This record gives sequence, structure tokens and C-alpha cells, in this order.
Amino acid sequence: MPSYTANIRDMQFVLHELLHVSSSEVPGYADLERDFTEAVLDAAGKVSSEVLAPLNPVGDHEGCRLENGVVRTPKGFDEAFAAMKEGGWTALDCNPDYGGQGMPYVLNCAVGEMFVSSNMAFNMYQGLTHGAVSAIDAHGTEAQKALYLPKMIACDWTGTMNLTEPHCGTDLGLLRTKAEPQEDGSYKITGTKIFISAGDHDLAENIIHLVLAKAPGGGEGTKGISLFIVPKVLVNADGTLGARNAVSVGKVEHKMGIHGSATCVMNYDGATGYLLGDLHKGMRAMFTMMNEARLGVGLQGYAVAEAAYQNAVAYAKDRLQGRAVTGVENPGGAADPLIVHPDIRRALMDQKSFLEGARAFTFWGASLIDRAHGLSDHDAEGLISLMTPVIKGFLTDKGFEACVLAQQIYGGHGYIEEQGMSQFTRDARITMIYEGANGVQALDLVGRKLAQDGGKHVMAFFEMVKAECKAHEGDDRMKPFTEALKAASKQLQTAGMYFMQNGMKTPNAALSGSYDFMHLMGHVCLGLMWTRMAKAAYAALDGGASDTGFYEAKIATGRYYMARQMPACAMHLARIESGAEPVMALAADQF
Repeated sequence: MPSYTANIRDMQFVLHELLHVSSSEVPGYADLERDFTEAVLDAAGKVSSEVLAPLNPVGDHEGCRLENGVVRTPKGFDEAFAAMKEGGWTALDCNPDYGGQGMPYVLNCAVGEMFVSSNMAFNMYQGLTHGAVSAIDAHGTEAQKALYLPKMIACDWTGTMNLTEPHCGTDLGLLRTKAEPQEDGSYKITGTKIFISAGDHDLAENIIHLVLAKAPGGGEGTKGISLFIVPKVLVNADGTLGARNAVSVGKVEHKMGIHGSATCVMNYDGATGYLLGDLHKGMRAMFTMMNEARLGVGLQGYAVAEAAYQNAVAYAKDRLQGRAVTGVENPGGAADPLIVHPDIRRALMDQKSFLEGARAFTFWGASLIDRAHGLSDHDAEGLISLMTPVIKGFLTDKGFEACVLAQQIYGGHGYIEEQGMSQFTRDARITMIYEGANGVQALDLVGRKLAQDGGKHVMAFFEMVKAECKAHEGDDRMKPFTEALKAASKQLQTAGMYFMQNGMKTPNAALSGSYDFMHLMGHVCLGLMWTRMAKAAYAALDGGASDTGFYEAKIATGRYYMARQMPACAMHLARIESGAEPVMALAADQF
């Protein structure tokens, strides 16, 4: 059975030596001293390895089942969920006014990585609730917040987001779910939603659904959409539970992975709902959930790969196969361990260099969210808005690739279910699809985010990269980082100029290259993170740090990424500059 141990040492490096959280002016960051974050991460790590990880294969094998209108979760999930609630893990960064602990989002992000790595499917029950809490906290009335948030933050009640319908996914302007106003100010919600994660289960006494629907007078398309709070069980004014609402589960989907997460078809048959936010402004309220969810899915992409990588490393060190070409390295055994072979090292280094870069990138993104919210920093808000499709799209694509690499190291044993590597690969696959498929993320990046605020934020990013490279001029140790980063940044800018020059007259030229642009930008972002991490590692070594092995490995891993991964930027630019013609050459009936 696979195992998982949280990489707390690397998380601490990112928090304190890369981001310098405790010296930041962001509210709440002064409390994030190294000893404090280590205590929190240690405690979360124990929950992950001792409680959640053993349930991961259980959830995969048993799945969820619908019995008499109620979804039953796998064996052990209810006890684990109770332990999560008792430990306060569901409330880590939530509003203290309603029972939350009020810690920064970046710390919640670090803890969340552990929970996803150990049991992604299980973590989705509280993860969806966190997003619903954020939406109600941001857009709800004072009465709504007082009524729902304390129970939801404690996860006595959980939450969902209901967007997709059988006939429409990303194109929400096509949705048909209706909201009919009632005399008492409520609405009757009628329609069917599909692919609803945690849509029903037996872990909480109530489920608070946030549902997109069209109310009269809103017009066509997304402009007519509103967001509604639709409880599974109606809530009385005093917070007690009342009658069962007209909400039911049509079915539980049978999926490729995340079997322990209940993915439901939800039927609303005149269910009572309450407007959340402004009428016909539901997309604005829903994006509070979606933006948080997209960063969370990017985190899922690399967090599942982290667990797969750890097991692949252990297997490569243990499995005896062949002899090293440079001479016998295990004379007492019949063969040398797999890890002596260069191609195995390549696969492991591909994973390690991606994972550590992805962790730094995601934590940095979380710190931008904290800065945007805590300091009302519009530049930070614009920058994380730009980075969100890259975090979601690039990290999930590469995270899935990393899981495949980890599975490959096992050879035929990786294809056998008992080893558990198949589950990591199957679970990771969904991250490329939900919360906006990665092709949609690329379109969002190129079609909306680059031009946002007149291109201010992408230009600020280019200046950030330029300043980072310039700061290390004259330091020969940093040349492998700065030279690769500088070249990749120029390629990214060239791609952006290509879109500007061709996008208006030939829109397909920009859209045909959008996916490559997302990956090109992803490499530049990880290259920036690796340059900063190398700087921090060299500073630690120059300062006489005792943990020399960690810092030397950090630098070597970063050099690998710059030498072996950053050259992909040239390939992506070449694809972009080939334009739309190769992509659009065939007529539809020629496929």
C-alpha cells in the first residue's frame, strides 16, 4: 500500500526562506514564525499520514453509493471527517467572527497540500465547503452569514457549487435552471445540475448548495444569472433544522478516479432558495468560489504527484534490476537498485524539479491572495488573476505527467492496482478537466487576462522577471538560472507580441497558440521560482547553514529544471508562431 509523509522541510523553506512570511506586512503574517508554522504543519502531517492516507485506497476500492436517496461514503470517512472537525482543520483560515481561526490563506494552502497528497477524494468534502464559505462571507447579508457560516466553518454543514447542467458546461449562458420569485422573498429553484462534487453524503447533517439559476428579467446569456443558497434541509431563523427541501440526488457518477468523492446529479424540483448577492449578478459571486477553487485544483495537480513521487523514489531505491553501466554498485545483491540507472534518474528529476517549483509557485500565488485581501492591494489582485489560469492549467497538466512518470518507474507493477500507483494517475486526471478544462484556462489567459487593465499586470510580471535577472548580474553561480530565465522571458514576450500583431485580424491565430502560451508562461513562472529558490539556497550556504545537503540538492534540482525543462519554451514559441493554418487546415468532415 502506498505511503505518504508531508515534505515539511521544503514547505518551511518556501514559507520562510523564499517568501519570508513572518517579516511581511500582510495582516496575520507576523504570527507565522518558523516555530509556529512547523508546529501546525507537523500536526497536519500526522493527520495526513496516520488518518487520511490509509483511507485513500479504501475510498478508491469502495467508492460512494446511493441508498434510499442518501449517498454513503466509504468506510472510515465519517470517523476521519470527525477528526478533521475536532482538530479545527476545516476552519484554519476562515473568518473568526463565525468560528474560524483567521490564519492566512498561505498556511491553509500548505496544510491543504498535505491533505490532498494523502487523500484527494476525502479532502474535497471540506474543500468545496471552504469555497462556499468564502462566497457567502463575501456576498451574503449579515443575516445569511450569521445563519450559515458558523455551522459551515465547523463543517457540521458542508457546501457545494452547482454550475454545470447536462447540456452546458463552460458556456453557462446556456443554463436552464429557473428561479421563480415568491412573495416571502425566497425563490423556487427548478432544474438539474450534474458533476456536483460532494453533492450528497453522510458526513454532515446538512448541505448548503450554491446554485446558479436564471430569475425573470435578467435577459439572455450570463447577464441573467443569479446565485442562490439552497439548503438540503431548510434552516429555521434560529438556526435549527426544519423540513427537507425539494432537492434530491439523481445518481452518483461512476468515474475514472476520486471514487471516494461523491459526484452527483442534483435535481431541484421547486426547491426553496435564497438570493446570494445581487440579482442577475450571480457570476460575480460565483467567481469568488471559482477563483479559489482553480488555485486549489492547481494545488491538487502537484499534490497528488508529490505522493506518487515519494512512492516512486522508495521503489527505485528498493527494486533490484540490472547493473549500473559504470560498474556494480550493489555487490552483495543479484542486481543494482533501479535508481542507479540514468533514465530512472531522469524520470525522478523531472518529477522533483517540477514538484518543488510548483509548490513555490502555488504558495506565492496564495501569498498574493493574502496581500490582495489583507492590504486591498489591487496590483496583487491583478497579478494573481493573471496567474490563476496558469496555476490551474499548467500545474495540473504537468502534475498528471508526473504521476505517469512515477507509475512508469514501477514498470509492470505500476499497472497493477494493488501497488496504488494507478490510483494516483486516475485521481490526477480530473484536475485537468474540472473547474474549467485546461483549454478554457488557456483561452482565459490569452483572451482575457493578458489584456486586463490594459496589459498592466503582464507587463508588471515581465518587469519582475527582468529585475530578478538583473539582481544577479556578476554572480557566476546564478548564471544557469538567470540566463535560462531571461531567454524564456523573451520568448514569452515574443509570443505575446505575436498575439497582438495577429490576434485582431486573425483571431484563430491567437486561439490556436493559447495552450502553448499557457505552458510557456508556466515554465517562465517556475523558472522565476527556481531562480529565487537558488538565491535563497546560496544565501543559506554562504551563511553557514548546517543543513548543507538540503540546500545543495535544492540548487542541483533547480539547475536541472533550467537545463532540461526551460528549453521547452522555444518549442512552444515555434508552435505559436506557426499560426492558425496548421491547426485549422482540415474541414470538419475531413476528421
